[in-house]
Amino acid sequence: MPRSLYTLLIYLLLPFAPLRLLWRGLRQQEYLRHWAERFGFFRVPVTSPVIWMHCVSVGETRGAAPLIKELQQRYPQYQILITHATPTGREAGQQLFGDGVLRCYLPYDTPGAVARFLKHFQPKLGMLMETELWFNLIAGCKARNIPILLVNARLSAKSAQGYARLGRLAGDGLRQLTAIAAQTVQDAERLQALASDRDGELPVEVTGNLKFDVTPPAAAAELGATLRGYFGNARPVFLAASTRDGEEAIILDAVAAANIPQLLTVIVPRHPQRFDEAANLLTKRGIHFLRRSRLDSAVPASVQVVLGDSMGEMFAYYAACDAAFIGGSLQPLGGQNLIEASAMGKPVLIGPHTFNFAAATELAIDAKAAWRVQDVADLARALQRLFGDPELRQSMGWKALAFSTSAGGATRRIADMAARYLP
Repeated sequence: MPRSLYTLLIYLLLPFAPLRLLWRGLRQQEYLRHWAERFGFFRVPVTSPVIWMHCVSVGETRGAAPLIKELQQRYPQYQILITHATPTGREAGQQLFGDGVLRCYLPYDTPGAVARFLKHFQPKLGMLMETELWFNLIAGCKARNIPILLVNARLSAKSAQGYARLGRLAGDGLRQLTAIAAQTVQDAERLQALASDRDGELPVEVTGNLKFDVTPPAAAAELGATLRGYFGNARPVFLAASTRDGEEAIILDAVAAANIPQLLTVIVPRHPQRFDEAANLLTKRGIHFLRRSRLDSAVPASVQVVLGDSMGEMFAYYAACDAAFIGGSLQPLGGQNLIEASAMGKPVLIGPHTFNFAAATELAIDAKAAWRVQDVADLARALQRLFGDPELRQSMGWKALAFSTSAGGATRRIADMAARYLP
């Protein structure tokens, strides 16, 4: 596919963008705001040279936090701009950095919107987190001699096959990048193969995973202790974190099969628009539950589930639990980040589908900081084993903490790469 055809397809789809925003706005009102930014019109004031980083949503924004803080310390004369694609990502940026950074939505990938974006902000350096390949955006930076890096880059075998179907479009886009900081050797090899770069001219370095450098917020332990007090310090607490569509039912089936006395299950859906969906499921099953948003005192013994309908409290949830399951992995969705749970020293359970975090997951399993479960019965057995053996839980927790601190350093390595291209 040539880029001209890609651009034509974008233009053909563009008239439907407002309809999609309206549809999503029915479930999440924040999608109804800042539409002009999505078409390349901005009112964000720029008063200093800009370093720009694109973080699609919550996970990328939190993962980029150590690097953004490092860049702020190294380059106080620059403004940091974070672009997002989702309201939850934008909210996470607000929670993490307040007014210390600029933020806006990245416009749709048309040449005109890209040109307006680059003209308004005039970034001296751009960084795309993970696998965000917007081909007109990359070409626009190349044409204006703006260095653009793909950082914390990962490319699963499945994603590589998908991009390969785009033919020269993907290869040309990768070759127009200034450099790539890959998470693992396997990611680097797939990226170079996709770029058809057998001569090694595409600058790809293996820098590790930024998410290993994420440190829990200072207030997380205190809030976690408060939550644990609400849950009951003597009561066993199981956290199902970042669950995706269909997983809450599986979790509830496994908890019922495990039949652990007085177990309190905390379920935190990945996306806020699914909070009510999870609540409806609990109601339909006749399960006595409380919402986190209404929790300000001790949870009665009759309550079986707390529904985590809050944003920005994941570290506190991890601090307050005894063991955690990481969502997105029981369904073929690739899994979510298990490093945050490990950083809080918690035993981790994860399902069979972890291609989004394959390397980190295998490292955690090898370190005996995590167990992989395959289905409802397997998860039930794991819960029985963990909650029946406090010493095992403690041992796994220590190993999880050691694992989370063993593979750091990506922040420094990526910041050093960025330094080569900044004026």
